[in-house]
Amino acid sequence: MEKTIAAISTPNGAGGMGVIRISGENALAVAESVFSSVSGKKISEMKGYTASFGKIMDDDEMIDEAVALVFRAPHSYTGEDVVEISCHGGMYVTRRVLRAVISHGAAPAGPGEFTKRAFLNGKMGLTEAESVMDIISANGEQSARAALGIKEGRLRRKIDEVRTQLITQAAHLAAWADYPEDEIPEVDETELKAALYDSAEKLSALLKTYDAGKLMREGVDTVIAGKPNVGKSTLMNLLSGCERSIVTNIPGTTRDIIEETVILGGIPLRLSDTAGIRTTDDPVESIGVSRARDRLLSAGLVFAVFDASIPLTDDDRELISLLENAPAVAVINKTDLDVKIDDAFIRERIKHVVSISAKNGSGISELEAQVSQIVGASGLDTTQGILATERQKADAQKALTLIEEARLALDAGVTLDAVTVVIEDAIDSLLELTGERVTEAVVDKVFSQFCVGK
Repeated sequence: MEKTIAAISTPNGAGGMGVIRISGENALAVAESVFSSVSGKKISEMKGYTASFGKIMDDDEMIDEAVALVFRAPHSYTGEDVVEISCHGGMYVTRRVLRAVISHGAAPAGPGEFTKRAFLNGKMGLTEAESVMDIISANGEQSARAALGIKEGRLRRKIDEVRTQLITQAAHLAAWADYPEDEIPEVDETELKAALYDSAEKLSALLKTYDAGKLMREGVDTVIAGKPNVGKSTLMNLLSGCERSIVTNIPGTTRDIIEETVILGGIPLRLSDTAGIRTTDDPVESIGVSRARDRLLSAGLVFAVFDASIPLTDDDRELISLLENAPAVAVINKTDLDVKIDDAFIRERIKHVVSISAKNGSGISELEAQVSQIVGASGLDTTQGILATERQKADAQKALTLIEEARLALDAGVTLDAVTVVIEDAIDSLLELTGERVTEAVVDKVFSQFCVGK
């Protein structure tokens, strides 16, 4: 019998409400031992999806008023009997209730143990289970929509489509080889090649979604660069929605790197406002300039800011040369003033160029569009199911490699028996991806990355 587990499912800290979740065969009995309903009705007598108001008691001591919500197996998140006790929020009260629950027979839940039980009890597949943490940690609209799409099974359906196609071909190959006397139609190699080609195309398209999806989840390391007084700090503050960087007319105000995470067009950017890149004799400022140059080399995206109201300078040209082949957007700022800059020189050397006024906020929508193109999110419908983890990517890539091997084997005239073995290995990889054929070690690794209480 699986142990009955319990954990706090709400964040630690002061809040209006705290939730302690209990799951397992003895969940109702454990909850009943600490909860006393004002109506006198016992938790064991309650139907699923019903709630009761009462008190949490530890022996004869009252801990708090609370609401107990009952979910009966198999119609619960975990597929087991579940009770969720909602008490007043706060670190002391919720932990005190949890201690009472544990002292009356529950065991502390490990990371992701509730969702792991949901997976093991067939309530969701492994890809859907992995999406739960992505929903919790989503820091932008696109990443939240992507995670929700996976949770609803859209990635699984894409994988199932490829797998069904491969199973159909493998079944025909096996039947034709094993039962020649049954007059099973001979395998049509042209049809087989077409099915393998189509499967490979679908997996290739799916693999292309991984990098864009990862950026939406984790954010893009983005650097704002430019010479002093071009409006870097104003742009930083505009995107942040608050005054993160000091804005003055004095060159060299920003001496170090200032960081903030912002959402631009649904894409998280880990934004860094760097010191103005210029030649300087100031020893402190020169350190900041050196750091700014170093960050340019490692950034996933650069906003190279130029002052539209003055002609290009040697410092501007140096920045442009540093950005050769870099993922960058040239941001021509201060377009609310008389434009004197040679933007043709910039456009010849930097592919993505936008004109904005950070002072009044114009041009930001165009900046969003350019960023979306650079990170590969343009035209990507994240709700239709994308690869979300390294594990999923590795299994999909393995399946694709095996399908390509099968295609090469057919072209080389290898026996159909050998081709069948390769196709079956590809099917196994897809089964591992969805969790239908996966080792305990893989399952443990997946859920070890979850927070306790989910």
